[in-house]
Amino acid sequence: MSDEVVNLEHDVLLFDLDGVVYVGPNAVPGAVDAIAAAVSRGVRCCFVTNNASRTAEEVAHHLRDLGIPASADDVVTSSQAGASLIAERVATGAVLAVGGRGVWEALRERGFTPVPTFDDATVAVMQGYGPDVGWRDLAEATFAIRAGLPWIATNLDMTIPTPRGIAPGNGALVGAVATAVGRRPDAVAGKPGPALLLEAIQRTGAARPLMIGDRLDTDIAAGGRLGIPTLLVMTGVCDEAGLASAEGDEVPTYVAKHLGCIESGGALPLHDPGRWQRVKEGR
Repeated sequence: MSDEVVNLEHDVLLFDLDGVVYVGPNAVPGAVDAIAAAVSRGVRCCFVTNNASRTAEEVAHHLRDLGIPASADDVVTSSQAGASLIAERVATGAVLAVGGRGVWEALRERGFTPVPTFDDATVAVMQGYGPDVGWRDLAEATFAIRAGLPWIATNLDMTIPTPRGIAPGNGALVGAVATAVGRRPDAVAGKPGPALLLEAIQRTGAARPLMIGDRLDTDIAAGGRLGIPTLLVMTGVCDEAGLASAEGDEVPTYVAKHLGCIESGGALPLHDPGRWQRVKEGR
């Protein structure tokens, strides 16, 4: 991290959740106060998550329990973005829903009928994370995809942080289906793809958004691909070794140890990629 700073001049802060705001049921230390301070200054805070297992209202309720003012309108899930991608391909009908409540509810919100098994009436497949997803769910997805139906994945995160440590994420389960069907999903809603952030930007009317996350390959890369400034916080998956190897869209604009850097509303520490090269060379 560099000592150089710049003024924080963003109208909407887009927060990843897992590893940034909370891990499991518990808040990341300092996150609640930092976000509350931003809200008190009138900064719009929007929470964008690749985790598809919960509904937007469930996520908002969790945030409120932690002391963060949030409504369902402040939360954009990869399931919601995934349902939008389904709607680009089919107008209506039964969609095979693989995942938690968030997957099912997002499809209902868009006028689809989520179903647990594949038959001749099924028009598409949406696969997202859910703690109870099992072999039968993956088998149904395989049957439907091999029959030629459109396949949307909510996200490809290979891991997910939990209070007990890092666990397999939706990307690992998508990979199992991809191996069985011999191809990748037709589209991916979550980061680093553009659909999730674009939905959040459209919903909030953001003109100068800042993407805040803990993962280089999803959060930071998503902002980088869209030309959005990014802030990496070192409270989740990424460590200093990972940051040192970042390239291209995965190089963050700013880096901080935690969300306390946004509390004052003044300045953010610019990332200095050259620092890591100097460390490697012993300078």
